[in-house]
Amino acid sequence: MKYVLFLCTPVGGEEPGPDAIADDARLTAYADQVPGLDPGRGGTRLRPSTDATTVRVESGEVLLSDGPFAQADEYIAGIDVVEVADLDEALALASRHPAALDGGSVEVRPVWE
Repeated sequence: MKYVLFLCTPVGGEEPGPDAIADDARLTAYADQVPGLDPGRGGTRLRPSTDATTVRVESGEVLLSDGPFAQADEYIAGIDVVEVADLDEALALASRHPAALDGGSVEVRPVWE
């Protein structure tokens, strides 16, 4: 099943360009752990936002919220399209993404297929 991970970053946070992302060891390691991750892939129709689950990591604890939840001090900075077995696997990936670990969040939403 395909999921889109919306990568939300705090307003005023660092917005790295493609070269900085390519040189970021954490992002490179994360991408290497995700089978078939293609950051340049996109253009797919998404299921309704009511089907979304948002993942946050605070003090090492993984917090899940039903539906979209982008705080007013966050914005969507990028997306990853992943193909995994199920929602649990998508949530596990989201909880390890540097965007969730750096004070932002990752919204997980299934793709229509």
